[in-house]
Amino acid sequence: MSDTVRNRLAVVTGATGGLGHAIARRLAADGARLVLTGRQPEVLERLGKELGATTVVCDLARRDHLAALLDVVADADILVSNAALPGTGPLDDFTVEEIDRALDVNLRAPIVLAHELMPRMVSRGSGHLLFMSSLAGKAATPRTALYNASKFGLRGFSSALRADLRGTGVGVSTIFPGFIRDAGMFHEAEVKLPPGVGTRTPEHVARAVVTAIEGNRGELDVAPLPLRASATFASLAPELAGSFARRLGAEDISRQLQEGQSDKR
Repeated sequence: MSDTVRNRLAVVTGATGGLGHAIARRLAADGARLVLTGRQPEVLERLGKELGATTVVCDLARRDHLAALLDVVADADILVSNAALPGTGPLDDFTVEEIDRALDVNLRAPIVLAHELMPRMVSRGSGHLLFMSSLAGKAATPRTALYNASKFGLRGFSSALRADLRGTGVGVSTIFPGFIRDAGMFHEAEVKLPPGVGTRTPEHVARAVVTAIEGNRGELDVAPLPLRASATFASLAPELAGSFARRLGAEDISRQLQEGQSDKR
């Protein structure tokens, strides 16, 4: 068991998705007490019963739902901000309402949760805030401007917050998954990746979450080395990296993702 998460109260948003399931099960196995949130009541109830967790049905795009959640989790020791909407497709394919919803779930809710939970963590001198970004938070791809915006924003927010909280006993981490098989948006959209493009599992992501909390790691990528290297290259030479990505089929991957996730806005 991890001494860091054992007996700590951990909040996991987006727990009804495949990644959320894996993260919740890993934290429970390491002895954490859980509050799980999600938008699917039946799925959430089953997972809560399995793990002995408190559950809160919550749509993070709704301000009243977010406020109600904060009333329940005010004394949390760990926040795992995992919930996200795909936000895939050309920008002009979105309504303003859909733009607001994606930004509310992917960026505003994590910021508000951190804002409300952080003061008590600081006063106790312990706690951890963990944010689920994506390699799309380091490298832009076609047809994902809104998703990239939210994930780039989450990286900047968490990095600056980590600097602000240095020395307080409160850690801040960000996880950057690449292509995840068996769960998550790429799996749900049934995206066919080009030959040779490596993947990781939800369990890899869950292990990274615990590793980041235990070691107070600022950033952890969950992807094979070539994808991690590509993301690093993209931050140094975005135009050149984008050209290579297009040659390797990035536009086709984004098109498949858009078609498979168009109902999740």
